[in-house]
Amino acid sequence: MDRENLWGIHMSTNKIVGIVLIVVGAILLYFGYQSSQAVGDQIAEAFTGRFRDMTMWYLIGGAASVSAGVFLAVFKK
Repeated sequence: MDRENLWGIHMSTNKIVGIVLIVVGAILLYFGYQSSQAVGDQIAEAFTGRFRDMTMWYLIGGAASVSAGVFLAVFKK
């Protein structure tokens, strides 16, 4: 079966999954950044030296998702 879409562009499944991971990771990083700028997180960071757990999960998950997406989209065939 030929994997060309409507416009005749050939993309492997790995590349499509990679692009989706990059987009999801960027969204998670955005939410993590927004959460880190919130007043509650700023106060928590001032007293404890670290962000709240949910903010950290957004940032870590976003970075991991972007990294995996770049690997799949660029290096896998």
